[in-house]
Amino acid sequence: MRTALVIGTGLIGTSAALALVGRGVTVHLADHDPEQARTAAALGAGTDEEPRGPVDLAIIAAPPAHVAAALADAMRRGVARGYLDVASVKGGPRRELESLGLDLSAYIGSHPMSGREKSGPLAATGDLFEGRPWVLTPTRDTDTEVLNLALELVSHCRAVPVVMDADAHDRAVALVSHMPHLVSSMVAARLENAEETAVRLCGQGIRDVTRIAASDPRMWIDILSANPGPVADLLADVSADLDETVQALRALQSSDEAKRREGTTGIEDVLRRGNAGQVRVPGKHGAAPTTYESVVVLIDDQPGQLARIFADAGRAGVNIEDVRIEHATGQQAGLVELMVKPSAVPVLTASLRERGWAIRQ
Repeated sequence: MRTALVIGTGLIGTSAALALVGRGVTVHLADHDPEQARTAAALGAGTDEEPRGPVDLAIIAAPPAHVAAALADAMRRGVARGYLDVASVKGGPRRELESLGLDLSAYIGSHPMSGREKSGPLAATGDLFEGRPWVLTPTRDTDTEVLNLALELVSHCRAVPVVMDADAHDRAVALVSHMPHLVSSMVAARLENAEETAVRLCGQGIRDVTRIAASDPRMWIDILSANPGPVADLLADVSADLDETVQALRALQSSDEAKRREGTTGIEDVLRRGNAGQVRVPGKHGAAPTTYESVVVLIDDQPGQLARIFADAGRAGVNIEDVRIEHATGQQAGLVELMVKPSAVPVLTASLRERGWAIRQ
């Protein structure tokens, strides 16, 4: 691939453009808002000048509701040899294109499974997709050259290609992305009118659960409008679990011992099912989940503290597999939870103590 046209210079489009430019591809940028395309160009994502002829690959990075129209326009103008979209829903746009009677041999649907809570070109980074799955949804009609161009794009972005059926993809993202986002928003909504004294008690747990609720509502309305059925089905299942959990909690309030036992069984059931589902979440680099143990270190909220602790862990010959930070309420301090292999815990603990770090038991 030598040339590309990115239509839609938001977070995903600009990030893909930055990655391509970094691999020596000439990238042209277009957007319904010319100022946004100019911003992306100023960031080094390419040029907002129109290409002089057809490019190798046109990347449509418009919201799901507008993908089919943008693709149809680009294909009718013949702007590229191959066409690809990066919308988070795949079945609907393809059916729209089919209804327009277009030749779809030059088109392939795709979805990079990466993003941020922030949107727009200023939030873009050239490494946004690195190591992340990038779903491709070819059909029997997809031209081999177009599939190869898509694979080249994924390679340039250092992502991991995953081939799926379009409708299977939509059911999958409803489960792992769209439904969790709504649940996160519903939990966060409980905080809107909560008493300030309660909100001040927020810890890492509530931060983890509500983090993705910070995303742009307008963007999510577009996404959910394109995939409402599968998301609604999953939320109906969650609703049934909620009803049963509420009944179990009410039973725990009963003075009847048998009802309390029934309530305990109900709560235990949902918690155990949660355990069973959580362990299926892939571990590092998409590998099978690995059990780590934590070493918790108290640190001051000062510049260079994290760099020091990581350097000291390195001197101990210990690899930090993951890290979590919990900031203390009302203090300029926090707890850093270093996740390491179980065999590394005594080595890291002893080494950090020798270097003056306070280890929390």
